Amino acid sequence: MTYYYRVAVLPQDAERIHHLNYRTFVEEIPQHQANEKRLLVDAFHEENTYVLCLKDDDMVGMIAIREARPFSLDKKIGPIENHFTEPPVYPVEIRLLAIDQAHRKGRAFFGLMQALVNWCLKTGYDAVVISGTVRELKLYRQIGFVPFADPVGTEEAKYVPMIITHATFEKSTAKRIGLPMVNLLPGPVKIAKNVQSAFTGEPVSHRSPAYARLLASVEKKLLRLTEAQHVKVLQGTGTLANDAVAAQLSRISGKGLILVNGEFGRRLCEHAKRFGLSFDCFEQAWGKAFSMELLAERLDTGLYKWVWSVHSETSTGVLNELGQIAALCRERGIYSAADCASSIGTVSVDLKNVDFATSVSGKGLGGYSGLGLVFHKAAIDPDETIPCYLDLGLYEKCGGIPYTQSSNLLSALEQSLDNILQNPDQTFQQIQSCSDKLRTGMEKLGIEVLSPKDFSNPGILTLNLPATVSSQKLGDNLFLNGFCTHYESVYLQERNWLQLAAMNKPDDVEIKRFLEVLGYLI
Repeated sequence: MTYYYRVAVLPQDAERIHHLNYRTFVEEIPQHQANEKRLLVDAFHEENTYVLCLKDDDMVGMIAIREARPFSLDKKIGPIENHFTEPPVYPVEIRLLAIDQAHRKGRAFFGLMQALVNWCLKTGYDAVVISGTVRELKLYRQIGFVPFADPVGTEEAKYVPMIITHATFEKSTAKRIGLPMVNLLPGPVKIAKNVQSAFTGEPVSHRSPAYARLLASVEKKLLRLTEAQHVKVLQGTGTLANDAVAAQLSRISGKGLILVNGEFGRRLCEHAKRFGLSFDCFEQAWGKAFSMELLAERLDTGLYKWVWSVHSETSTGVLNELGQIAALCRERGIYSAADCASSIGTVSVDLKNVDFATSVSGKGLGGYSGLGLVFHKAAIDPDETIPCYLDLGLYEKCGGIPYTQSSNLLSALEQSLDNILQNPDQTFQQIQSCSDKLRTGMEKLGIEVLSPKDFSNPGILTLNLPATVSSQKLGDNLFLNGFCTHYESVYLQERNWLQLAAMNKPDDVEIKRFLEVLGYLI
């Protein structure tokens, strides 16, 4: 690891920016007058967002990003939109693009432009304009900049109005030699090439025999992976799947118990409330596992007819004891239901004795988001008191295809299941290995992983950051460096947590680079 990138926020950043600004635009390019302090404060300094390139603790490059209109280019050539037949919709201007002379032959320049593109992706801008010095036109073109107007300025400091878009960057030398974005999100997850290919096939009618065979094949593979008795594939997300389970629980007379030790346990309570279910909450602190002894005592009261829990609590990384919870319920004649959205595909899951369970086509299964999965132990009859789309009995009656479904999503899911079923143990071991390496790296950096290893889903690590480190700023800066992490959900921001998903199976090089960058940024 040589260079890393971050947004300027530290007190010492401003002076270093002014120094580099002076060296570049006074001493090298005679655009401004010299002064004794050798500092050049940009006229728009307070409006600029600066992305810095650093090596160790030294600042060796910068870009100033300015969103406010008019741009400096607007003042030189008129509104930039007038120079395009199809003008950009959300442009932003960069100024003060500067790299210390000693670092211009290395990767600093290309890396800084990659960070810029990442920043634009994050903030929603579709184009970047710049006044590119004629001295570095070849380098600008290698990055993906394209001239769009005549040169401006003096003979000593002449500039060419240039623009870069995501499309021009994708064709550039900088993109070709740059590092790919590393997906450490729990969803959407990294999609294998063969899954992508399966998704892009020609759509098949959901009423055709070909689709029926495809669905039967997917169902068979899902049951093989989980040892469940039945499964229904719904066109929707895990939220829809959990609503379908809530509908089934509404058919059970009596009160239920919902286990809550994180955000997604809390959401089960929302599902239950909206269906008017009678229930109590069995709560544990977020990041802590449930006591099976205390749960058994609660169930022994005889008050409950069903229990609903989250197997892998995505918000914290805790892996709850699904087998033990199901066993406690079975011994007492109580129905058990579980949200397994983040566990199926990342760890071995046995649903033989679980009455209802849900999952999704994304996350651990490695497919595209858009399919909700409901597993169930017994056959289900239609129920006219349940909304049509949620009535699992209707799915059963219609061979699993009561309504329009996407063959593309289903084909992708089948391929992702094939990838796992080739060697499930190897898949789970690979995720565990990635998780162990990340956890060890966190510990060396002094960062706490919220849930201890002995009751964690290896697919998800939740970092409990110290108060001196903002999860928002850290996540933004990691994105600049090419790492997608999970930190923008409200429940994470409220607790200053940041998450990494080992379920994407980053390789050793990516893990090493991530830990190096993280070490610099914290």
